[in-house]
Amino acid sequence: MTLILLFGLAVSFLITLVCAPFFIPALRKLHFGQYIREEGPKSHQKKAGTPTMGGVIFLIGLSLAILIIALRFHAATQDTYMLLFVTLGFGLIGLLDDFIKVVMKRNMGLTSKQKMLAQIVIAIIFWLILTRYDYSTYLSFPGTGWMINLSWFYPIFAIFILIGVPNATNLTDGMDGLLTGLASIVFAAYAIIAYYSMNLGAAIFAAVLLGSLLGFLIFNAHPAKVFMGDTGSLAIGGALAGLAILTKTEILLVVLGGVFVVETLSVIIQVISFKTTGKRVFKMSPIHHHFELSGWTEWKVVTVFWVVGLLLAAIGIYLKVGLAY
Repeated sequence: MTLILLFGLAVSFLITLVCAPFFIPALRKLHFGQYIREEGPKSHQKKAGTPTMGGVIFLIGLSLAILIIALRFHAATQDTYMLLFVTLGFGLIGLLDDFIKVVMKRNMGLTSKQKMLAQIVIAIIFWLILTRYDYSTYLSFPGTGWMINLSWFYPIFAIFILIGVPNATNLTDGMDGLLTGLASIVFAAYAIIAYYSMNLGAAIFAAVLLGSLLGFLIFNAHPAKVFMGDTGSLAIGGALAGLAILTKTEILLVVLGGVFVVETLSVIIQVISFKTTGKRVFKMSPIHHHFELSGWTEWKVVTVFWVVGLLLAAIGIYLKVGLAY
């Protein structure tokens, strides 16, 4: 099975690596360039016009690699396909949002109500598929033997995760390579956790998505030649939420994806503070922009966040795997 995981990682990496040089010029030719908000950091204005919707590239690498594994090794399981569904489902929402922004020139893309409704639909479909199989309504607290049964409330909790995580990853996607690198770290952790939890279908999916993201990172790292857009950021969030539910690591995801949590909290704190006191806690939110406006270079912010992500992933793996063996 280890060889299948490595094979999937390598194949998805190579497919993405090969596809990117063809897709990036095509996106540029179609004028699918990134719109940069005027209220954002001034240093980002030079990025205007950089091809976006690049999430399509690593989603193709993911899908083709899983298809190859399914046909060659017959190793894909129901969990693999469920994760592929939720990833592509949220990616489709992001693609539509990007299309409206870039092609139809509506800067806000889908309205918040439209986006929320679409996300709820995908989340409910995922949940309905899950109910056809055995699933647990228990939550386990990492590093302890504590468990709690949410019973009838678990479906609501699961749908909240499926909606909340993609929005958190969407907020994090604000610098070259930031989300791609952080997501790669978390999916690597999930490949290890799923493998040792004997959920091989989820392990295959995590390893394959890791490979496609690493291939994409070559073109998305600073200075980025392509942005993933909402197509990629929402897809990544959907994949993470699905993995958390299927591997029963819903609470552990707070540790593994700690950077995403902090990014989201920074936005919530900023909004509440400004609306109640008229003052801003951060120079700009999400918090990665605060550090940038404090004098850090973009590359420094990204690398520091990656290091923090690595430390959190190591802690998460230890809590789930290390303490169990």
